[in-house]
Amino acid sequence: MTISKAEALAYRNRWLLVNQAEVRELRGTSMETKVRQLAALMESRTLFGEDPVRQEGVQGVRDRWALLRQLSGG
Repeated sequence: MTISKAEALAYRNRWLLVNQAEVRELRGTSMETKVRQLAALMESRTLFGEDPVRQEGVQGVRDRWALLRQLSGG
């Protein structure tokens, strides 16, 4: 599907407006609410089982950091 330049600009402008609204909303959210949301998000990780593929990725990142520390003498 092809869209015109005007349609593309209109689409982009709508998303800029959405982004601006989101920024206003986030700035207006109290720190207490943000902390409660973060706590709920962190607690929700226990709702799901372990993902072996994700764990492999996590271990790979840890291994790379360990190698970087070793190479840098730290």
